[in-house]
Amino acid sequence: MSPVHPTCSGFRSATGWPRPTRICIDLAALAHNIQRLRAIAGVDLMAVVKANAYGHGDLAVARTALAHGASALAVATLGEALALREAGIDAPILLFGYVPAWQAIDTVGARLITTVYDQASAQALSAAAQEIGRRALVHVKVDTGMGRLGVAPADTSAFLDYLAQLPGLQIDGLYTHFATADSADETFAQQQLSRFEAILGSLGTRRPPVIHAANSAALLRFPAARYDMVRPGIACYGLNPSDETPLPADMQPVLTFASEVAQVKAVSAGVPLSYGGIFVTTRPSRIATIPVGYADGVRRSPPWREVLVGGQRAPIVGRVCMDYVLIDVTDIANVQRGDPVVLIGQQGDSRLTADDVARWFGTINYEVVSALLARVPRSYQ
Repeated sequence: MSPVHPTCSGFRSATGWPRPTRICIDLAALAHNIQRLRAIAGVDLMAVVKANAYGHGDLAVARTALAHGASALAVATLGEALALREAGIDAPILLFGYVPAWQAIDTVGARLITTVYDQASAQALSAAAQEIGRRALVHVKVDTGMGRLGVAPADTSAFLDYLAQLPGLQIDGLYTHFATADSADETFAQQQLSRFEAILGSLGTRRPPVIHAANSAALLRFPAARYDMVRPGIACYGLNPSDETPLPADMQPVLTFASEVAQVKAVSAGVPLSYGGIFVTTRPSRIATIPVGYADGVRRSPPWREVLVGGQRAPIVGRVCMDYVLIDVTDIANVQRGDPVVLIGQQGDSRLTADDVARWFGTINYEVVSALLARVPRSYQ
C-alpha cells in the first residue's frame, strides 16, 4: 500500500484521538506560505483566520502565522476573536463583521479593532469606550464595489469627520474589499482601486495610519493595492484564490483530510448499495467502507466523487451517509481493513485537491475546506 501523505504519518498510533478520520495540518507548510506572502507583499501582513482558519484550526494557525511574519489577525465574528484572546493571543485582531450595539462592550474590552461603516456602530463603540475607560480602535470600511458592508465612497470624508468628534474612538485604519480580484478580467478590480485611490487622495492629513485593500488575489496581482498592509486568507493555506489566480509554484497545501478502510466486502453483480439503492453493481466488485460522511463535511449532494487508496483514485458509490461512504476498490489490488484513505491531499504519486472537490460541487475551494466540520479531529505537525 502507498503510505498516506507524510503530514499524517504516525497519526493512527497517537493516543487520545477519538476517530481514524482526521485532518492533518502541516504547520511548516503554513509557515512557509506566510513567509512567502510577506516577502511578495513587502508590507505588514494580517493573516485571515475566520471560519476556524478556513477549516484548518484558528488557534494553531494564528500562533504559527504570528511566529512567521504576520503582525495581525482578522476574523469575522466576535466569538472568533474572543476565542483567540482567551487562548492568550495578544496580537492586533481586526473584526471584519457586523457588531450589534450589545456586543460593543465586549469588543472594546477585548482590545479588538472594529470595522465601522455607519453612525450607529460608531456611537455604540464610543459609549462602550467611555463606560470602560478604554479607547475603541476602529477601521473604516469603504464599499467601492463589493455591495456588502461599507460606507459609500461619496460619504467617506464626512463619515471620518463624524468619527473624529466621537469621544473614545481612535481611527486607526481605512480599507476596502475587492469583488473580482481573482478574475482574469481586471476591469472591475481596477475600477474599485481607482475609487479607493480617489478617496485616499481627498483625505490629506485625515488619512488614517493603516490603509489596506489586498486580499490573497489582489496581493498577488495588484502591487498598487498592497498599501500599508495586506490581508491574505486562502493563500495562507496553500490554496489558489481561483483558477485564474494560481499561487506561486513553491507554495504548499497545508491540509490533508484522511481516513482508513473499515471493511472490504466481495459483492456480486446486481447488488444495490447504500441508502435508496440508487447505485447497483454491474460486475462482481470489492466494496470498501470508509468511516467518514456528510456529518464531517463530505457532501451528499452534489456528492464527493473520489478518494485515494493504494495511491489510486477510487470512486465513491451509492449515497454518502452521515458517517460512512462506500468506495469501489475492484480495480485496486490488495485493499484491506486499516489501509489509509485520503480525501484531500497526496498519497504516493497521486493527489486529490480541494480544487478537485470544488469542481465536483460546482463551488470554490474556500467552501470545501471551511465546511470540514469540527467533529473531525485536527492534528498539527
